[in-house]
Amino acid sequence: MTSKIVVNNIESDSGISSVTFTSDIELGTKNLKGHNLESTGIVTAVSFTGSGADLTNLPAANLTGTLPAISGANLTNLPAANLTGTLPAISGANLTGINTAFGSGTSVNTSGIITATAFVPTEGQLSHRNLIINGAMNVAQRGVTSTATGFGSVDRFAVYHSTDDAPTHSQSDVGLSDLPFTEQGITKCLKVTNGNQSSASNAEYVEISYKCEAQDIRNSGWNYQSSSSFITLSYYVRSSVAQTYTAWITNRDGTRKNFVWSYALSANTWTKITKVIPGDSGLTINNDNGAAFELWLQMYYGTNYTQASPPGNNTGGWVNHDNQTVVDNTTTWYLTNDATFELTGVQLEVGTVSTPFEHKSYQDEIMRCYRYYYAHKGMLWGITSAGDHLDLNITFPVPMRATPSRTQVDTSLLFKNRLNQENSTSATTYSYSGVVSPTGDFWVARPGSGDAWGVSYTSSDTHAVYYHVHEGTTSYAWSAEL
Repeated sequence: MTSKIVVNNIESDSGISSVTFTSDIELGTKNLKGHNLESTGIVTAVSFTGSGADLTNLPAANLTGTLPAISGANLTNLPAANLTGTLPAISGANLTGINTAFGSGTSVNTSGIITATAFVPTEGQLSHRNLIINGAMNVAQRGVTSTATGFGSVDRFAVYHSTDDAPTHSQSDVGLSDLPFTEQGITKCLKVTNGNQSSASNAEYVEISYKCEAQDIRNSGWNYQSSSSFITLSYYVRSSVAQTYTAWITNRDGTRKNFVWSYALSANTWTKITKVIPGDSGLTINNDNGAAFELWLQMYYGTNYTQASPPGNNTGGWVNHDNQTVVDNTTTWYLTNDATFELTGVQLEVGTVSTPFEHKSYQDEIMRCYRYYYAHKGMLWGITSAGDHLDLNITFPVPMRATPSRTQVDTSLLFKNRLNQENSTSATTYSYSGVVSPTGDFWVARPGSGDAWGVSYTSSDTHAVYYHVHEGTTSYAWSAEL
């Protein structure tokens, strides 16, 4: 037989500090078993005493619901093994004492760009990434504007055309609010302005060309025969006419191959174009001073040079060369009078990422341009070896790519006798003979009329002569362009 005591309230008496239950006692709906209190509701007390140590080995299944926030101060000496599952996001602002130094031999790999206040490499170099010479269009030795097909304005970039009305290509300014300046600080561009074309025939075209020297590409660090090795081309371009334009790279060494793409431009909007180009097992790049990796950008190609579905269909990837190498061009730009096309910030670099444009000083850039074209501005000294012979020589600032061709640019040269200042002569045309090499030129000049240079000559006499070119003009130029 069991018994029970039913009470509504238990109050402590003086001198009694606690109530001990040694048997099962029910208090209404509450049951006290020994020293345990079990309830289906909430137990409320003035306070609970005892240490957290009494909560050890508490089964996780007995902890249900949402736990309250816990101060990190109470999580000291928490074993890492007790932290399981996915942790919530934690603000890095409270993570103090983290060592951010990278130890010796540590590598950081990323598919994007790492930006830092400064880079201090212990090996290798950060400069000379850009394999393009004059990509910012700062150097224009020949002049700032031309209508000639080929070279005529910006160094290293030629504008070829076969048209009804010759377009003009020029070195032009980039606006301070234009994308090339706001993103990269570039202030110059190559600008092509269309003429007034009467029609768009199959054989007509307008395009910009840049040719790399083969040994520069071969020795750049790019494994050009591996499809998992890449080189990246980037450039800024703007056109006054909205349409899709074509461009391609051709490599002539070995089996000629092309890499072709198309890109759409909005009218009068600068756009940065980036092409990541893989190597190809069929590529051959010689270790010489010939042309390789030629870049061609079209404003217009007639159908003699295009087709509806060319090899690769302009989707990127190396294909064997075809004379009709790009997809058919629209005629919109070509048939728009005075349409413009601008190019700048051309950069070619090893890797899969287009890095910020590498700026070079004007002095550095023009010295690189001298390898392909040198326009002499200043005095030339020579000796009269006969009454109508003038021996001249010059050493080029840098060795040129190959034996250059010589051109007389200034046709109104004034020669003066160094020993007799008032005795001078000039002529507009001279005949030449002599030897030119990549390092310099020595030649004999004679007036076209056959007259003497205005100085007397005997077998025991020579006369040093000189001329001084007016500032801003060019007397002679040598070209070894690709």
